[in-house]
Amino acid sequence: MRYGFIFENRGIFKLEKMCKILEVSRSGYHKYVNRKMSMRKLENICLLEQIKKIHEKSHYIYGSRKIRAELRAQGINCNRKRISRLMRENGIYSKTKRRFKVTTKSRHNKPVAENLVNRNFKVEGANKIWVSDITYIRTSQGWLYLAVVLDLYSRMIVGWSLSQRINCELVKGAIKQALANRRVEEGLIFHSDRGSQYASKEVVKILEANKFKQSMSGKGNCYDNSVAESFFHSLKTELIYFVSYSTIDEAKSSIFDYIEIFYNRQRRHSTLNYFSPVEFENRLIKKVA
Repeated sequence: MRYGFIFENRGIFKLEKMCKILEVSRSGYHKYVNRKMSMRKLENICLLEQIKKIHEKSHYIYGSRKIRAELRAQGINCNRKRISRLMRENGIYSKTKRRFKVTTKSRHNKPVAENLVNRNFKVEGANKIWVSDITYIRTSQGWLYLAVVLDLYSRMIVGWSLSQRINCELVKGAIKQALANRRVEEGLIFHSDRGSQYASKEVVKILEANKFKQSMSGKGNCYDNSVAESFFHSLKTELIYFVSYSTIDEAKSSIFDYIEIFYNRQRRHSTLNYFSPVEFENRLIKKVA
């Protein structure tokens, strides 16, 4: 019937002939044309527009669960099955790639700290336990290395550093940025893997100067530092695997946007009840106030 309406407007067929071809009555045709859209269909059209906006804002990363959480934050309550159906019917999918390889190198003769975390990743407040790790990013101008410091309470990246060299200065840069961003008290646990950078005298010195307790993962067990690895998984499967950086500056700008604008302030985390790290910490501040 939709095509018949188009034909009529183009003057190709008279109404009677068109109805005959479509095997419908004239009254039935007019009823179809003048029929009001159902409330459910109108709601779905509006909901789909919101879903598209949220999906685009998330860099096409969010699936139905996080989209539902974002809708609820906007005051729109909706069943996740309905969201999933609308996404599926309209070809809206998370672009996340699942491949990710953990690369921990800890062969050195430097002193190793005791594991003080022991996979107990639940923390009752900010700046109690920080975890740290290093990963690498390919660019056309060579490798770029990223060190991060993550607050275990809110999963916020409180400090990070980029360099073309993977050394203790890379880690120190991330720690110094974290110290500049946060007010910390002595006794904070700083956890990492057994990498030589973390066991270096320079890094141990800066931790001791701030009266931190250093902690390291068990030998050959990357799961002891899985929260930091989880951040790198998100970074690579949501961003790095989809781009080819021509320059180091391009990579730095892209990583800054991901960490500071998207990850810390916008990205909803299932472990935080679908709040972003900034929102999660702000909730604590309001409760204390």
